[in-house]
Amino acid sequence: MSIADLPDFLTVEETAAVLRIGRTSAYAEVRRWETTHGRAGIASVRFGRSVRVPKAVIVRLLDPDQARRADDEGAHDAA
Repeated sequence: MSIADLPDFLTVEETAAVLRIGRTSAYAEVRRWETTHGRAGIASVRFGRSVRVPKAVIVRLLDPDQARRADDEGAHDAA
């Protein structure tokens, strides 16, 4: 499965599989994001009791340069 095939929001389990880390580690990083108010960990969104990780977060984690290029292109479009 390629990054383009991923849904816009992934479960923590799906995130763990994509990042090739354990489920427990993925949940710990999501919890870390929440307890540090976004300063560390894996960014996530809560929908009621469900936790999801945006695909954009996965893209940034896997290829920070690609995310930076996309941000730069967006800045040029806004100008």
